[in-house]
Amino acid sequence: MTQTIQNFLRYVKIDTRSEEETGMSPSTAKQHKLAGLLYEELQALGAVDVVYDREHCYVYATIPAAKGYEESPVLGFISHMDTSPDVSGENVRPQIIENYDGKDIVLNETEQIIMRGLDFPELAKYVGQDLIVTDGTTLLGADDKAGVAEIMAMVQELLTHPELPHGTIKVGFTPDEEIGAGVDYFDVALFGADFAYTVDGGPLGELEYECFNAAGAKVIVTGRNVHPGTAKGKMKNAILIAQEFQSLLPALARPEHTEGYEGFYHLDNIRGNVEGVVADYIIRDFDRTLFEQKKAYFKQIADFLNQKYGADTVRIEMKDSYYNMREIIEQHMHLVDTARTVMEEMGIVPIVSPIRGGTDGARLSFMNLPCPNLCTGGENYHSRYEFACVQSMNQVTEMLLGIVQRYAQTGESV
Repeated sequence: MTQTIQNFLRYVKIDTRSEEETGMSPSTAKQHKLAGLLYEELQALGAVDVVYDREHCYVYATIPAAKGYEESPVLGFISHMDTSPDVSGENVRPQIIENYDGKDIVLNETEQIIMRGLDFPELAKYVGQDLIVTDGTTLLGADDKAGVAEIMAMVQELLTHPELPHGTIKVGFTPDEEIGAGVDYFDVALFGADFAYTVDGGPLGELEYECFNAAGAKVIVTGRNVHPGTAKGKMKNAILIAQEFQSLLPALARPEHTEGYEGFYHLDNIRGNVEGVVADYIIRDFDRTLFEQKKAYFKQIADFLNQKYGADTVRIEMKDSYYNMREIIEQHMHLVDTARTVMEEMGIVPIVSPIRGGTDGARLSFMNLPCPNLCTGGENYHSRYEFACVQSMNQVTEMLLGIVQRYAQTGESV
């Protein structure tokens, strides 16, 4: 078993699930358990300038340049430690399906939790390979502990083989990426890289430098409740007004009806009663102009409903989350070209496609750290049906090493 897989199986057993709206950083204290472990492992491996931000749960480290490559660009690799709040990350029990035969995978016989090829056709491309899956009661945590494991295996390889050509390498591990707060307190100056890659993608070959422009919005509806027997002309039902708000959004601009470069409005949560409702939305689009138009239309609906039902019946709280990193990466396309070349040399088919989501790299790119995203070898993220391919993960580690060496040998500059 390779170091990458050993790392991964060790890390996924640590519950690092992040949580929305705790008001803390990190959002959950349990993320510190993995951060502390990585801090200790980096020190033991011989990394230098190892820093553990114990207040906000970030880990940074440096691998000094090999002799003769001190002038190479300083290259960074970043992954996040937390897992999605959508599915439990407690008591993860990974199991390895060796030489997958293409049939349905029984994750949990007792509870009859089965990953069926009919539901997950991507399984067909992994016949003959080894898959790491869950027992069906939790997520696996490949998003993004696969990336953490691959970076740590790369670090070990570089530190135990000083003859390998490489410039100064920086590694960073972040909390709370899954709730959009992964780089709230990331210290770009301390990190000290010229540019970096997040290792936070999916299937082998994914290479991403475009993502959504993103905003979060709360629709706050204030109603008026009176006894329904005497409600005529008096009651203002916040539930129905919130429902009307949703009905005024274009039906085809929902996640379940969009793909590729199409944006959407997504009603993520709704709670309340006749007197008051709060609805949480996310707004997404790749095109900045269309993104701004979507936000403006959102507010226009509120204005319309306020004219209909009275001032301040509907209030909007809206905040931008991140922007399309393509605006920045296009100025540093050597990052994409280098990764693509290394993949092709390894026989990996690059899959260059937009991220229908975001990564830490999106925000970091706008913090003067250009940062496209690389694959990890996992699939079905945020799900009890999540899995990772052993062979893919091992190749990702080789790919990271290949990128490091190529930058050292070509002297690519920023």
